[in-house]
Formats: sequence, structure tokens, C-alpha cells
Amino acid sequence: MDGRAAEAEVNLLYHFCRLRLPAVALPLSSFERHVRRGFGLYQARLRKEGRTPEYRLFLEDLHAVDWFLACACLDGLSRAWEALFASRANRSDCLLVDALRARAVRLFPRDESRQEQAVAEFWGYLLAGERDGSVPILARYDGQRPLVPWLIRVFQNKLLSELRHGHDLVALPDDWTDGDLPMPGNGDERWHREFRAAAHDWLQGLADNELLILGLRLRYRLSQREAAKVLGIHEGNVGRQTDKLSQRCRAEIGQKMHEVGWTGDDLDGLIMKEMDSLLLDEPRLSADRLAALLAARGKGVPLPVGEPGA
Repeated sequence: MDGRAAEAEVNLLYHFCRLRLPAVALPLSSFERHVRRGFGLYQARLRKEGRTPEYRLFLEDLHAVDWFLACACLDGLSRAWEALFASRANRSDCLLVDALRARAVRLFPRDESRQEQAVAEFWGYLLAGERDGSVPILARYDGQRPLVPWLIRVFQNKLLSELRHGHDLVALPDDWTDGDLPMPGNGDERWHREFRAAAHDWLQGLADNELLILGLRLRYRLSQREAAKVLGIHEGNVGRQTDKLSQRCRAEIGQKMHEVGWTGDDLDGLIMKEMDSLLLDEPRLSADRLAALLAARGKGVPLPVGEPGA
């Protein structure tokens, strides 16, 4: 895409967003500046993955209205924040604020003041970096995925990080799910059932050490470094094992899906929607089972969220 075509594409996206969000008066010059910034994030990520970034593909995959709204919030437009507060988290018209509050209730049971505080503080957290001089959290949104699920995940991870402060491990409840995230584009519920069946079969073939990697990264939300410390292995080994699990997951589940007639290309959408809740429902990844696997390695037993001492 040459410079003139790219400029025209960005201009078209801008006016489309203004039509969708007429009350949010983000100037075209600001939108263009943020698009350049977003492409910089996109470039850095793809180059880190050994891939060549293309401006054309960046614009094609851009969730333009979500990106426009996030940029307007970063620029301090009050109407943008009003639109963000009114965003819907799923097809049942659950507000984003309600989805955040529901997660706070799950993580801070019987502590209403802390629940409300967690939600109230989140908006300021988005405009602040994790430390002085760092990039605002909201500025890390790259526009290559829907904004609302990304915000819910950021909120969830923030609270889990706070819960882990002062403790070695904190587990998510066994019935924790991401059921209020949007469904992927393919509306045929049959494929969600087929995906869960294929993923269940894949899980049955995993060894205990692989289950521990999944459990520490998912249920306990540990970083690679934290998981490596718990397991007593090198951080690079955790990264390599995680990558292998991810590749095997996509290859084996994708093969089974195609065997039963799947012709779509949004397998990642199904994984984003279904995998967290499926893994957290898996008995082999329950907090008790993971605690037993850790105990067998001479590690301490983790404390589940919401129980005394957690």
C-alpha cells in the first residue's frame, strides 16, 4: 500500500468511526497520530515473532471503532469515557461496568467496599503506567482485538496480581469462567460443542508436567518467570513448553474440527471464547489436583481465592 492509498484508507476509517460515534469529536490529526502509534506497536510485536509487519494488514485487521474510542479516551475526551462506560460486554446487553463488578465480586467475596473500589480505580489505572514514566495501560491496546474483552482481561489480571501480592500463589475458583465475553463471529453453536469435545480429547493426552504449566499460567495467572521459580526450572523452558502446548493445541484441535466438517478460519476466536472456561472446568486442572502435583514435587500447597488465609 503506497502512502496516498494508506492516507485515504485512514481517512475513510476515521469518518466511519465518526459516523458510529458522532458525539466523540476526536480530530482527524489525533486519529492519524494514534494510528501511527498503533502501527508501531504492531511492528514491534510482529518483528519479535519473526514476522514482517505490513501496514495494509494492520489497517485491515484494525477494530476501527474500538481503536477510535480508546484513542479518544487517551486524549481525555469526556464523551469517549461516557461511551466506554456504556459499552456492552456481551449479547445479553451486560454493561462493561457490570462485567467488571461481577469479577470483583468473585475475587473479593463479602467485601463490597473493595469491590466498588476496584471498579472505581480501574479507569484511572488505564491512564497511568505501572510505574512513573511508563506507557499508560490503555496505550498498550493495539486495536487488533476487540476492546471490551481486552479491558475485562486487563482488569482481571490487575486484581489477580493484587491478590497474589504477599502470597506465593492464589488460585482462581474452580467455576471461574469468561462467559460474558463476546462470541466469535461463527454463530453455529454446533461448532462450540465440537470445539469443546476436541479440546477435551487433547487435554486427556497431556502429561502431568504439561498440566502444571497450564495450571500455573492459567488458574494461577503466573508469568513465565514466576512459573519457572515454582517449578524449579529455567524461565526459557517454561516459554518453550508453553509455545509447544499452544502449537499442539491448535494443530490437534484444528485437525479434529476439520474432520467433523469445520470450514471456518476463526479457530483463534473459538479458543479465546471457550478455552479458559474449559480448562478451568477440567478436573485434572482443579486447584486440588494442581496442589497435589505441586506437593509431589515438594512445593507448597496453593491457597484458593476466597478461602481463609488466601
